[in-house]
Formats: sequence, C-alpha cells, structure tokens
Amino acid sequence: MNKKVLLIEDEPNIIEAVSFILSRDGWDVKTHSNGHDAVDAVRNRHPDLIILDVMLPGKSGFEILKEIRSDQQFALTPVLMLTARGQVKDREMAEKAGASRYMTKPFSNAEVLDAVRSMVAQ
Repeated sequence: MNKKVLLIEDEPNIIEAVSFILSRDGWDVKTHSNGHDAVDAVRNRHPDLIILDVMLPGKSGFEILKEIRSDQQFALTPVLMLTARGQVKDREMAEKAGASRYMTKPFSNAEVLDAVRSMVAQ
C-alpha cells in the first residue's frame, strides 16, 4: 500500500510540482489549500507524512503544527515545513512548534524526495 502524504499548501504551482514528484515516486498525495480547516484535513486523511507551508490563508503553518503536535494521534507524524521564509527565527519557530524538517523555497525535486523518503524511513 502506498504511503499517504498530505500537502497543505496554497500556491498552485507548488501543489502541482510536489504532487507530481511524490506521485511519480509512488506516494498517495492529497492536498489542502487553506489554514482554516487544515487540522480537520489531517484528522480526516490520517497521513503518514505532512508537508506544511508556513504562510496560509486563515491560519499559519506554525499554528497548525502546534495543533497537530497537541493531538496524541498525530503528535509523532513527520512534518516537513516547506516555506519561502528562510530567516533563522522562522527555523527556530518551526523547531519549537515541532517540525521534523524545514525546507525553504525554491527547492529541487531531489531535495523534496530525499527529505520525504528519509522522514518516513525513520
């Protein structure tokens, strides 16, 4: 059975690129594009891995990540923060919120694939 990844991202070009990369690698990719009900999407889809943008409409990725980590069912689910924000303070906030990995845009296809594979293999 394919591993399930939930991509929470609002930029159509990023959604298309990441979905293509991961689908081609055998992942079952589901997407969600707003922060308002992103945690509900996590609860409904039970992903093996979450890729989460920081800047989303409705609620930030940091807020979403804190909610995910406070839910016992998803507290240990690997979360890759994928964002245009590369400041040290953003990385620190992501770490503090419980991100498994932090990757800045632009990214290469190989970087995303390597990160996702290594996070699920752990």
